[in-house]
Amino acid sequence: MENLGSTIEIHVTTSYLSEQSNPSEGRYIFAYSIEIRNKGAQTVKLLNRHWHIEDDNNKIQEVVGEGVVGQKPEIPPDSSFNYTSGAIIETEFGKMHGSYEMQLPSGEKFKVRIPLFFLSIPRTIH
Repeated sequence: MENLGSTIEIHVTTSYLSEQSNPSEGRYIFAYSIEIRNKGAQTVKLLNRHWHIEDDNNKIQEVVGEGVVGQKPEIPPDSSFNYTSGAIIETEFGKMHGSYEMQLPSGEKFKVRIPLFFLSIPRTIH
């Protein structure tokens, strides 16, 4: 049996939203854009998300909920779904990772790991 999680590819890009951030108040806002590509042979439906967000002070936020950006997209084989969302942290550097719960037409559910990615204001080295 194929590893269903390996049939889904996740690509992430991030950007710092300086115009919405307020560093003097410890408010750093980042956008992240995600492409979810279905490399499998069956349509998948994204049911739930689970995020682990950690800032440079080791403050952790766990975000669990249905779908993404108000949707539970169905992604046919060899297709992708793209969305952009955001995170607010208290430091100029942070990191995120998580998982999606997906479902096949048969009702079988499986998890897809979202690899670790970093949130960082431009021109900073950590």
